Amino acid sequence: MAIATTNTFEKTFSIDEVIEDAYERIGLQATSGYQLKTARRSLNILFQEWGNRGLHYWEVANSSFTLVTDQSEYIIYRSAGDGTSDATAIYGAADILEASYRNASSVDSPLTKIDRSTYQALSNKTATGTPSQYWVQRFIDRTTMTIYLTPSSSQNGHTINYNYIKRIKDVGDFTNVGDVPYRFVPCMVAGLSFYLSQKYNPELSQQMKLYYEDELQRALSEDGSPSSTYITPKTYYPSV
Repeated sequence: MAIATTNTFEKTFSIDEVIEDAYERIGLQATSGYQLKTARRSLNILFQEWGNRGLHYWEVANSSFTLVTDQSEYIIYRSAGDGTSDATAIYGAADILEASYRNASSVDSPLTKIDRSTYQALSNKTATGTPSQYWVQRFIDRTTMTIYLTPSSSQNGHTINYNYIKRIKDVGDFTNVGDVPYRFVPCMVAGLSFYLSQKYNPELSQQMKLYYEDELQRALSEDGSPSSTYITPKTYYPSV
């Protein structure tokens, strides 16, 4: 006898369903009005908090920009509300994971990511040539990439190809779905329950926090693309 199934896969749930389930976990039902508004705000804060929890692989994307002669700094992200625009800017880009210099023949050379101190120690920051390093500055309203060496006329028109981390999108309308994969739905609901318990049922906050941290840890460990790792011991030959 065949077993009946729906033959569908729920990617995630609408925001109003997430809020409803989160409230039910702390003992509240039939919520409306301000309770819905404050829950949506808490969910947006939760998504921002996830930005401090490490890399989320579903928010990794690829892009590139064209090098300009004698220009070393390029804007990767600019706030949408500042009234300006930039050809290289991507709304929502949070940080850069890795980058490569791509020449006219589409051959890539990996760039080394350096920190502020290493860049500051470079003696001639205006030296021109083929880029080999970059560092990222993350401001409130923009994120910039500074490359070294500064491209000369021979690199004009070549590109920098990079992988960047996107911010999780805001909740928006209650009929929207969260900008998360199905693996993170349990910890999204558990996290919202923890946030709401601090407002409406503080006695449950510690319990809700434990549930949330447990669900989030499982989701983070499942996220990504597993690959095999091989460890080879180094062989030493004694001198004669």
